[in-house]
Amino acid sequence: MVVKIYVSGISGNKEVKKRQQRVLMILDSKNVVYEVIDITEPGKEDEKEFMQTMSTARDSKYPLPPQIFNEDDYCGDYEGFDLANENDELEQFLKLSISISTAEVTLNSKSQNKEVHQNGNTSSREPSTDKDDATAITESMEERRTSVVNEEERASGNSERRDSESEVKDISEEDIEHVEKVGETNEDTPGDQETEE
Repeated sequence: MVVKIYVSGISGNKEVKKRQQRVLMILDSKNVVYEVIDITEPGKEDEKEFMQTMSTARDSKYPLPPQIFNEDDYCGDYEGFDLANENDELEQFLKLSISISTAEVTLNSKSQNKEVHQNGNTSSREPSTDKDDATAITESMEERRTSVVNEEERASGNSERRDSESEVKDISEEDIEHVEKVGETNEDTPGDQETEE
């Protein structure tokens, strides 16, 4: 889908020229792909008629350039464009959000094909290569702690919740300290390691 900007290359109206330049400058700064159609060029009578038929006039008999379309869908005139730009809603104004949403859905479906769902949690099939063992174990323990707390809440209700959370938290902190010590000892040489049980 290409954004089309209908302009007048020979307009004597300074305001129209300024508005046309501003629209093109903003589109360039946002890296929006667009096509400029000069309705005053010879052989562009059909484009001029299309613009006048499909656009809405504000203060004059005919709609004045610049008029903005997405293919054949009318987006609006300069005032609408400027307001959308100020409100950071230019993608919606240009009707580009549909194509962006489609691209996001495609990317999301591709990423979901690489994931496996286990017990309501999403996990990657491939092991992470950028995490060290201590971090992976710590994250695993955090997930286990959350799971234990959730199971205990369901079993005992909210009245006993705080007691079970503190017990699980104490156990988890001890486990985390143990994992950190294991990580430190893995970095030391075998003769320097101290074992703590």
